[in-house]
Amino acid sequence: MLKHKDHFHGSDLELIEKMYGIKKEEIVSFSANVNSLGISPKLSEDLAKHIHCIETYPDRDYTDLKKSIAAYASCDEKNIIVGNGSTELISLFVQVTAPKKALILGPTYSEYEREITLNGGRTSYYPLREENDFTMPVDDFIERLSDDLDLIVLCNPNNPTSSVITNRDMRRILDSCKEHDIYVMVDETYVEFTSNEPEITSVPLTSDYNNLIVLRGTSKFFAAPGLRLGYAVTGNEDLLKEINQKKNPWMISSLAEEAGKIMFSDTDYIKATKGLIFTERKRLFDIFKNSTAFKPYYPNANFMLLQVLDGSEDSHSLFEKCIRQKLMIRDCSTFPFLSDRYIRICFMKPSDNDALLKVLLP
Repeated sequence: MLKHKDHFHGSDLELIEKMYGIKKEEIVSFSANVNSLGISPKLSEDLAKHIHCIETYPDRDYTDLKKSIAAYASCDEKNIIVGNGSTELISLFVQVTAPKKALILGPTYSEYEREITLNGGRTSYYPLREENDFTMPVDDFIERLSDDLDLIVLCNPNNPTSSVITNRDMRRILDSCKEHDIYVMVDETYVEFTSNEPEITSVPLTSDYNNLIVLRGTSKFFAAPGLRLGYAVTGNEDLLKEINQKKNPWMISSLAEEAGKIMFSDTDYIKATKGLIFTERKRLFDIFKNSTAFKPYYPNANFMLLQVLDGSEDSHSLFEKCIRQKLMIRDCSTFPFLSDRYIRICFMKPSDNDALLKVLLP
């Protein structure tokens, strides 16, 4: 098990406020990877009209919500499980499958390793390499698969590298995993930010592979981390049945249920988000690509990993420099396989991005 260092998470604004004497409302967080548009006006207005829903229990089967998700994600509603954020679904899946040994693509989100370890399993990492621009060499990865593995965990797009695995390559991985009787958990928290989502998402593959579960949430794309609404898609009927037997009867609140039915059909907001991210992603990548202070790695999600080339700076000094200007970036020295030569930034509104550029590229 790798030792994970302490760090400021994008949600640690209260701690930042206390340490730096900056009001959290004044901080622009390039660290949390949350949609800078905030919640949509439609969700804000329509949800207020449904506030009385909290007077009753939600539908135990979440039928209408699952229909909304199915239409949004292009999958069968009977293959959907909803949960209190994707984190709860990760925990449930690990509890049900009880992997003894798991392989995790790294560097990545630490919660996967934590849940597996808490349930008595062991983890190892397949590290993405800088010489490959942190993209996965699929053939080499497949060669690492063996019968002693029970689970592989893939964040796609991966955090913090913003690299992706196409569903064409995912099929090859799944085929190999079938031969070795390995479950595959794919976390698609950031897939909606990609410019070629149909070529990346593994949701359609759940119809063909019963060793696959795909996780998604609403925290990042829909800017609703406090809503705690996530969902998973799998074509494995036995897995669905076992998770449904072990989960709490009301996984999410009536308010989250109503919010989901609104947001997944909010086409104007979805279009606006994709437009903002596509434009700012290309603009900032081009700017950093032409700089001598940083090496950017091609971003597929709403964030970008940067290698610090300036020998007079490191991730710690750059964090300090930015937070003093009320701009919070992610110091990536705490991620496995990275160091104090790496930072991560999220694509925000153009004016906020410009403010960050003035600090990082004066």
